[in-house]
Amino acid sequence: MSDALRDQPFTSDPERRHVRSFVLRQGRITQSQERAMRDLWPRYGVEYGNAPRDLQTLFGRNAPCVLEIGFGNGDALLYAASADPVRNYIGIEVHAPGVGHALTGVETAQLHNVRIYRHDALEVLQHEIGSGALDEVRVYFPDPWHKKRHHKRRLVRAETATLIADRLRVGGLLHLATDWQPYAEHMFDILDVQPGLSNRAGSRGTVPRPEWRPQTRFESRGIKLGHRVFDLVYERR
Repeated sequence: MSDALRDQPFTSDPERRHVRSFVLRQGRITQSQERAMRDLWPRYGVEYGNAPRDLQTLFGRNAPCVLEIGFGNGDALLYAASADPVRNYIGIEVHAPGVGHALTGVETAQLHNVRIYRHDALEVLQHEIGSGALDEVRVYFPDPWHKKRHHKRRLVRAETATLIADRLRVGGLLHLATDWQPYAEHMFDILDVQPGLSNRAGSRGTVPRPEWRPQTRFESRGIKLGHRVFDLVYERR
């Protein structure tokens, strides 16, 4: 691993211990991704500070804010931010290659409404995002953790739902997508009974893929394998 990548380590908040929904794997990072981590992070990256953050100051303007958890290589994040310049976008991802790829995309498209964290999303939500600060939260194709003994690692849990609901403004949206039906059923079990959220499609209901979510390569592969894709949209009450 290069010195440039070592300069941007994944860090964890020692005061908050929880079962993580991810495992850090040392994936291959390209030279261009390393350059992005070195040269573009100071401009678009956000260092986790374990303290409440003023989003207006972060972006230099006052605008509604959308947060995407686990953005992968950033395709959906970049697509949405480009098509929706009136809102600010925060992306959170822990894997360096994806962060580097997204940073390059932000610079290439000259997207001034995107900022990126490389940190645990739950710690960011818990400590840096204020109550009612977000217009929307997006969680696309999170790891389903198929084995029963690993279900405790799933991102969508009761405590996560409560946290996200609190960070959304009244009328704000939580949008999730998965191609793993057992995980979709788990999401219904958790979110349909969350007091702060209302399923826009009714109990255990889904919606067609919204225009703001592009079909990803991962999703296309799942469809070819015969997987059904579930889009769930909840509104903050």
